[in-house]
Amino acid sequence: MSERGFRAIFKELSVLALPIVISQGAYAFMIFTDRYFMAQISAQHISASMSGGVTSFVTLSLFLGIISYANAMVAQFSGAGRYSQCSKVVTQGLVLSVAAFPILLLLTFPVTELFRWVGHAEELVALESAYYKVLIYGGVFSLAKAALSSFFSGIGRSWVVMVCDVTGVLINIALSYALVFGHWGLPAMGITGAALGTVIATAITLILFLGFYFRPAIAQLYGVAQSWMIDMGILRKFVRYGFPSGLESFMNVVTFNLFMLMFQNYGTREGAAMAIVFNWDLMSFISMIGLHIAVMSLAGRYIGSGESQNLNRVIAAGFSIALTVAAIFAITFATLAASLVGVFDTGSEDFEQISVLAEAMMLGLACYVIADGINLVASGVLRGAGDTRWLMFASVSVHWAMLVAQVFIIKIWQLGPMVSWWTFVAMLVCLAGLYLSRLRWGAWRSPDRLAKLVSEHH
Repeated sequence: MSERGFRAIFKELSVLALPIVISQGAYAFMIFTDRYFMAQISAQHISASMSGGVTSFVTLSLFLGIISYANAMVAQFSGAGRYSQCSKVVTQGLVLSVAAFPILLLLTFPVTELFRWVGHAEELVALESAYYKVLIYGGVFSLAKAALSSFFSGIGRSWVVMVCDVTGVLINIALSYALVFGHWGLPAMGITGAALGTVIATAITLILFLGFYFRPAIAQLYGVAQSWMIDMGILRKFVRYGFPSGLESFMNVVTFNLFMLMFQNYGTREGAAMAIVFNWDLMSFISMIGLHIAVMSLAGRYIGSGESQNLNRVIAAGFSIALTVAAIFAITFATLAASLVGVFDTGSEDFEQISVLAEAMMLGLACYVIADGINLVASGVLRGAGDTRWLMFASVSVHWAMLVAQVFIIKIWQLGPMVSWWTFVAMLVCLAGLYLSRLRWGAWRSPDRLAKLVSEHH
């Protein structure tokens, strides 16, 4: 076992994180451009793409959370030198992806009624449902891609993730542009075209990942040809460690989605303002998810190799990067709020009112982007260390407490949108404090617990 210095770990984390940050940033830009295309049609379209897109993520989130735990498992097996097990993790992830597909199709029927149940106008429901259904029909591609992406992140070849994802994003933007507005001989399909462009581009990205996965250098070292079998031991690890991550993700995005749908009951202007703010939020949050993935991978690798004494330096390096990036975003959001909101000017008569609310909400975004950075680094370390059950209970509890508060604020007391918004901001700040305390004093640091986790990967 060897103890590494802060500079060495900072460099290792940076090299691992940068390609994933670029990859995630490209994905955020893709969502951003989709919403921008919708803004060129109407405020209702941008609102529908927000609610329909988030609801599709809610539907996929349980399975994505489970399958994405492949990152930590692959990192732990790789750290332990058990390379053939890494490819078996991918196989089990692909099996779970295919098994999830019929469940996703069944869920489209009750979920589309949710838009109507929360009181949205029929015109908005039609747009939301069209966007949502196409994304879910192509959901199996997203799940399978997550398994392969987690493999390459886990073995430290994050540049593969960057190449595949950035290529997919560029294809997505071009396809969505053509299918939304009817260019290059393709039909003008509006919001349905935006969703279809995303599904086709995701399928192409999956093919690119498979191309790298079957390259001789990877296939031979990781025993890909021998990995095509059901491995109950790895499937049990997916259930034991991945299921809490998936359930946490699912429950959290459910609360977020319900909050967003309730917030839209303030009116179309308020819904459009929220969509604009969350578009900019995506640019910061999804980019920092790249750091979260890198931290989880590096922590898992050190634990798998029995070098857990390096975890404190992984934490310090992660926070150094996250807080620097978050501070840049926070200053940008606070000082350039009017210009950033103005990018989505629909030219409608009520955009001035949308702009006033959105600019005020951007200040809240500037506050909680710091909390996001803390949360993503802390949860990355805890996931890499297998502390997924505590994360699930803590995060779900705080999110659902926020949702109950929102029911009172919006539905019962009928307070204004800014009261609702600052309550959401406060929730994220509280969560950051909770994660920091767990990171510092949590039971996950117990040598016995870490030794048990290491023994499972040797």
